Amino acid sequence: MNCGINSGSEGAHGHADPIGRYRRCRWPPPTILENALSSELIPHADLDGPRAWCHVIYGLHALAVLVGVTGAASIAGAFVFGVPSLLAVVLNYIKHGKVRGSWLDSHYRWQIRTFWFTLLWLLLYGLLVITIIGIPFAWLLIVFLGVWVAYRVIRGWLALANRRPIGG
Repeated sequence: MNCGINSGSEGAHGHADPIGRYRRCRWPPPTILENALSSELIPHADLDGPRAWCHVIYGLHALAVLVGVTGAASIAGAFVFGVPSLLAVVLNYIKHGKVRGSWLDSHYRWQIRTFWFTLLWLLLYGLLVITIIGIPFAWLLIVFLGVWVAYRVIRGWLALANRRPIGG
């Protein structure tokens, strides 16, 4: 496609048509989002069906982690009790049936297990906090749990981007 200035064309009456040379060009010009997507960070072929939903769910979980890092809540607390993560878990259960037996099944299970194990560890944290002697262990647990949740979200999303199942 030649959209250069030197590619003049003539109009209907034989006169130079200054706009005609641009009619073959793509108009409107590509947006910043289109340019970003064309870099194949997330290929267009991946933006359909269950794989796209899996990306959305990882994004919601990542948003919950970000809220935990930047907000007053802990990462684990924001992950389990935050709206983005609760929405992600509901989507997980709704969409999981469509991927059973495929490599995406491992990602949906990974996300669901991350949520429920985080809730389980938060219950242990709560028990430790109510005992005076357990408070130091509770603080160590909450820090470890935040790192663990962030690790699982990042590891899972990277595996999904590389079209690999996730283990564990």
